[in-house]
Amino acid sequence: MIQKEQFTIKGADEKNIFGDTTYDDKNTNIGTIIFVHGFKGFKDWGAHNLIAQWFAKNGYRYVKFNLSHGGVTAQNFNDVTDMEAFADNTFSKELFDVDQVVNYVSTTYPSFPIYLIGHSRGGGLSIIKAANDERIDKLITWSSISDFSSLWKKEQEEEWTKTGKIYVENARTKEKMPLNSTLLADFNEHKEALNIVKAARKIDIPWLILHGDDDVNVKFSVAQELAQNQLNARILKIEGANHVYGASHPYASASLPEHLQQVVEKTLRFIST
Repeated sequence: MIQKEQFTIKGADEKNIFGDTTYDDKNTNIGTIIFVHGFKGFKDWGAHNLIAQWFAKNGYRYVKFNLSHGGVTAQNFNDVTDMEAFADNTFSKELFDVDQVVNYVSTTYPSFPIYLIGHSRGGGLSIIKAANDERIDKLITWSSISDFSSLWKKEQEEEWTKTGKIYVENARTKEKMPLNSTLLADFNEHKEALNIVKAARKIDIPWLILHGDDDVNVKFSVAQELAQNQLNARILKIEGANHVYGASHPYASASLPEHLQQVVEKTLRFIST
């Protein structure tokens, strides 16, 4: 039977990381998948729970979590509502959170392989983590970015530094979401450690790059750039797929969108061999 267990651990600045583990209680002997969500995303966005159940049915523990400063609260797991935390986020805080979750998984389920999946900005975090942590056995990136600074416009930086804040739009709700200039300062201070392409060159474990060729958020050429910087990685194009592979939030269907079904099947084949 498919089970889901909640967990809470401490993340950056002692803020809570809320996560869950989905598994089949009769089949948990293969390994653990950790999923890292992207910018403005969260663990219960769209079809994420369906994906977790799908991998659990195929014998894997599937761990997903909310980054501590992603803006999702314990009172509402279905939207970004804590704008103060969201504004105060940095890439270093997110990498700290990912490390905390890997620590949790490696101690809770010792002796099992760990497979790291990252979507979009979570892909960038996962590349850096996999390049620097021997506990990761395989890496899979879905629609990954190759540069954290691609998430804002260069011409915004002067205003951002001067005013201390810029705003990004939530495409779904049209809400203006704040980002403090500490995000930019953190990126500039840790440019080497936050260099995704440099980390890609260091990857020495099996890596699958999946990307839709109709992704208007992160162009397919970004996947090609990553693959060119790590020739041992395998790149697969999802024909006609957008940034989220046909999913949306909320997602009411009981089955995965066609493109997302392709993604999970190709991911399963990769981690199973």
